[in-house]
Amino acid sequence: MFTDEDLKQIKSKGIDINKVKLQIENFKNGFPYANLVKPATIGDGIVAVDEEKAIELIKFYERESKNKVIIKFVPASGAASRMFKNLFSFLEEGSNEPLNDGFHSTGNFFEHIKDFAFYEDIKTIMKKDGLDIEEKLKNREYAIILDYFLNEKGLGYGMLPKGLLKFHKHENGHRMPVEEHIVESIEYGLSKGNNAFIHFTVSPEHLDKFKNEINLLQKKYEKTTGVSFDISFSVQKPSTDTIAVDMDNNPFRDKNGNLVFRPGGHGALIENLSELDADLVFIKNIDNVVPDRMKGDTAKYKKVLAGLLLNVQEQTFNYIEKLKNENFETELLKEIEIFAEKELNITFPDNYNVYSAGEKRNFLINQMDRPIRVCGMVKNEGEPGGGPFWVKNSKGEISLQIVESSQIDQNNATQKKILEEATHFNPVDLVCGIKNHRGERFDLKKFVDPETGFISIKSKDGRSLKAQELPGLWNGAMAYWITIFVEVPISTFNPVKTVNDLLREQHQG
Repeated sequence: MFTDEDLKQIKSKGIDINKVKLQIENFKNGFPYANLVKPATIGDGIVAVDEEKAIELIKFYERESKNKVIIKFVPASGAASRMFKNLFSFLEEGSNEPLNDGFHSTGNFFEHIKDFAFYEDIKTIMKKDGLDIEEKLKNREYAIILDYFLNEKGLGYGMLPKGLLKFHKHENGHRMPVEEHIVESIEYGLSKGNNAFIHFTVSPEHLDKFKNEINLLQKKYEKTTGVSFDISFSVQKPSTDTIAVDMDNNPFRDKNGNLVFRPGGHGALIENLSELDADLVFIKNIDNVVPDRMKGDTAKYKKVLAGLLLNVQEQTFNYIEKLKNENFETELLKEIEIFAEKELNITFPDNYNVYSAGEKRNFLINQMDRPIRVCGMVKNEGEPGGGPFWVKNSKGEISLQIVESSQIDQNNATQKKILEEATHFNPVDLVCGIKNHRGERFDLKKFVDPETGFISIKSKDGRSLKAQELPGLWNGAMAYWITIFVEVPISTFNPVKTVNDLLREQHQG
């Protein structure tokens, strides 16, 4: 199947040939759908935290975090081009009459163009070429404005990463998402010694742009806040790329006959996450940010989630130490079993009751000696989609998982019904404990379920190909973690999927 040149190409990316062969087998066999048992709901997989408990957890976090190394981990490689899909289509059509048929329409974009944080920048860059944006709007010469907005002759927003676009208006200057994340870290992510550690994962082609912006912002906020920032970057490793195949599952080759590899999706970032040396890691997408007036709930519930994690982690570590003690008392088993089931959502095998005391001890140690994630979950207010479910894997084990709708067999009436009964969805709001009771980092790659990848149809050089994504970062890549879901308010979830989302009230300054 592979020539000597192919093998050199594979080796140059740091990919093991057996991994490539396995990926091709995955294309041939496909990935199994998730086997949903039931949706996670309040009291059955999702914790509801009342105000009294929230205050208690926040105080616990604020006290304990003083001695912890805390990192904010922000996947930021997403290109902004998808945000402007409608605008690019309008440019390609060559029309001068933008359709205003709803919130996300091109017509609505132009009707409210002055409300965007980037409006003044378009105005300035057009003025340099002797063009008046007000006049162009009046004369309905929209294509000229978009050319200066999206393309390289102007701001080039269509080619930038989402993290480097101006999102919000502020009195002291308009902010990009990277800046909002820096400000956010001061609110809830300070480590011992008044340090803020932030790690962005970015695309290699945008790394220098990110570094230049962050360098300026870091100096600004260190001067005005007294906080010391440690901001680092990593890129998705070439070794996590996956081979593409044609529609007959043969390796896809480009015009020059070379194998085509594609990025493995955000699941590849489990390797980046595994290399962080931190006691606590907050994970949040680059585009889920708000202006300062809306940051209160975000900071509050981040502390709630983190306080719960540290509290549960402390108890877990204590029980592991007791179980490993030579003078272990069997009376302790019942107490730990209740904790494991009620607090850690661990399910027990049907024959657990016939285990010996030693077997029970080993089972509990294995189940508790794992990375822990506490994930915020938002109440469903619209169409049902991916979210928190109890899932049975191929080994017959039932656990809490975050499942995307694409992983669910929509033609299976039983599975579709479970999907429709879901009460909450996943806003990507995680706090992670990635060290064990001895303070050593877990090898996070050992806790991935390889059966939870994705296959999608893409194209290159005008030909269709099949692409394979690795198990998603908060899906199959964390399948074997201890998982706790907590209800958080919708106010903490404000993603920007299209440019017009920035017109929503919560993104206006």
